[in-house]
Amino acid sequence: MTTHEIEHDPASGVFTTTVDGEVALLEYQREGNRMLIMHTGVPEAIGGRGIAGELVRAAFEYAKAQGWHVHPKCAYAAAWVERHPEYNQLLV
Repeated sequence: MTTHEIEHDPASGVFTTTVDGEVALLEYQREGNRMLIMHTGVPEAIGGRGIAGELVRAAFEYAKAQGWHVHPKCAYAAAWVERHPEYNQLLV
């Protein structure tokens, strides 16, 4: 469940959310019908609130809606999907 407003800039390959004035982000690259999640970053000041997980979920949901597969190159995203097997069908 998303509790923070997440913005997506497809041209830049970035999902962001701003919490308490701090910007958290997920960066991805697209290769054909694959989304490569490259980096998830949450400032320490807003860490521990599940924000990174919300960003990763938003990315997976976007990829699913586009009919893409996902390759989580970011360690956090790879660990997240292990805890959320409902997204395994999107993995390449």
